[in-house]
Amino acid sequence: MPAITRANHCKIESGTTLNDVMVARVTDGGAVMETTPKRKLRSSDAHRQQSPVSAPVNWKSPRWRLNSSPKSPPQSDGKTFNDGFSNLHSSPIRCLLKDLIVKPDWNPKDTEHIKTAKEALHVSTAPTTIMCREDEQSKILNFCKACVEQEKAGSLYVCGCPGTGKSLSMEKVKERLAAWVKESGLQLPDILSINCTSLANTSDIFIKMMGEAQPQKKRNGSLTPLQHLQRLYSQKAESSCMKMMLIIADELDYLITKDKAVLHDLFMLTTFPFSRCILIGIANAIDLADRFLPRLQALNCKPQLVTYRAYSKEQILKILQQRFIGLPFVVFQSQALELCARKVAAVSGDMRKALCVCRNAIELLEGELKASPKELNHDDASDASAPPELVKIQESQIVRLDHMAVALSKTFKSLAVETIKSLPQHQQIILCSVVKLVRGGKKDTTIGELNKSYIDICKSTLIPPVGSLELSNMCTVLNDQGLLKLGQSRDDKMRRVLLKVDEADVMFALQGIRFFRNCLQ
Repeated sequence: MPAITRANHCKIESGTTLNDVMVARVTDGGAVMETTPKRKLRSSDAHRQQSPVSAPVNWKSPRWRLNSSPKSPPQSDGKTFNDGFSNLHSSPIRCLLKDLIVKPDWNPKDTEHIKTAKEALHVSTAPTTIMCREDEQSKILNFCKACVEQEKAGSLYVCGCPGTGKSLSMEKVKERLAAWVKESGLQLPDILSINCTSLANTSDIFIKMMGEAQPQKKRNGSLTPLQHLQRLYSQKAESSCMKMMLIIADELDYLITKDKAVLHDLFMLTTFPFSRCILIGIANAIDLADRFLPRLQALNCKPQLVTYRAYSKEQILKILQQRFIGLPFVVFQSQALELCARKVAAVSGDMRKALCVCRNAIELLEGELKASPKELNHDDASDASAPPELVKIQESQIVRLDHMAVALSKTFKSLAVETIKSLPQHQQIILCSVVKLVRGGKKDTTIGELNKSYIDICKSTLIPPVGSLELSNMCTVLNDQGLLKLGQSRDDKMRRVLLKVDEADVMFALQGIRFFRNCLQ
């Protein structure tokens, strides 16, 4: 058999390539012989599956492997080490701020840049998507879908702390409801959105409803708008040709009167046999239906309830990031945003407060740059101890931690906060008790109720409580300082107690003390 001496005399007779792990048949001048390549070249997955010969596995050294044993085979993507390392060292805060870090710096001396940043943080700037409120929106939307699909009246009460996205969510619900009705081929209900604070008289809400239900029909002058609606929803012949009507009443607690008649009559309209009314009421008080609509519960007509909880630190940070995604530059230091989210979540969870604080922090930076004509030194930005993302950012050109701290102080700090901080412990406990009693929309309490709450707090912390007479005297002192307002009554226990300062000021003043922080949670 002639030896294979030159490459130009050799050729591959079979249809395989040199990369295949198959035995090639080589010919030299008509002689055929079989040979196996000494070195296996890389091949594709398809060729590897066709090979009848098992290819040896290249074991990777343990020092180059992560989260695997030294004898485990390497993964095909080749990203094991890098992916494992990045996942090991990435924090949630860095993940949230990743989009902000890669953007270029901004120029706070440019009026257009300042204007763009402030507009992104304005309360009136509605985001494209309402984040962290998906579950609440789904509940409201499903309620509306059921009423429209079954052509059945119903009532829903949406409650929660201020600044938690209740009113903003309703706009998104209306858009999604219109899209769903169009896809389903159903009839879109007439939508009437009312802010109850704009009503000159509480009963004017029935005039607006009547104008929406029958805009052109002449009505009997002897009947009130409420009576017209009650008659309309009691007659089958007329109600069958009417469209469903979705009423969204924001700031519903403004309809609370002494006899609660308006609020009660409004919800009762959804209980009539041929009612076409879908009512969604929005307010801050959680127990409004229990306290002001007891007859509805007796008639088994109590509205469904959807509660909006206060935003957490992570949620506030996520929403702030959403606001900045559309900006072509970096405005805030990551630690500054985290401080804002943490402080606002601890005090109230009000997203509007967080936006206000960020706007104030931008104004502080703007004023600082106007006051200093010389450029600040940028050497500190390249400190080796700083995180890598901060090295790329000129610290003097963005809102820093100190700006945010001052803005938070100006937003939450007031003369009342300083006064509360300087009070004796028992007077602080009294204020803490009042805050707990008036939560959920309750405007005031009595000294008798306050005394019971005060004693419970003292017992839970093993602090000896003062007597009822001394407690009444301390309430008088707080009244003189403008923190409480005391009413008049022959029986001291029945005197009304009204909180004269903002609840957020009390929480901000006492949040540094763990005892009060636990009481106010």
